[in-house]
Amino acid sequence: MSKRPNPELIDDTNPEWTDDEFKRAVPFNKLPASLQGKVRGRPKAEVTKERISIRLSPEVVAAFKQEGSGWQTRIDEALKQYLKEHKDDHRKHA
Repeated sequence: MSKRPNPELIDDTNPEWTDDEFKRAVPFNKLPASLQGKVRGRPKAEVTKERISIRLSPEVVAAFKQEGSGWQTRIDEALKQYLKEHKDDHRKHA
């Protein structure tokens, strides 16, 4: 078996690392922020929501989904509004 690399797989603009280059390498998260560039993904929220499982009637889900994307956020807002309007009711049951 030949130890020569397949010439079609050789990339002169991106040569294989030497042992010395591997020794000097550092993890990406250890690089200075100026070299890391823009952080990908969604920014971290200051206030996070709690992930739960909830069972809702099909007509409630359909009505919120019918308004398009963001339906879960609209359900959250509707529940917050309910709490504001029934603040005293909840204190009685707590």
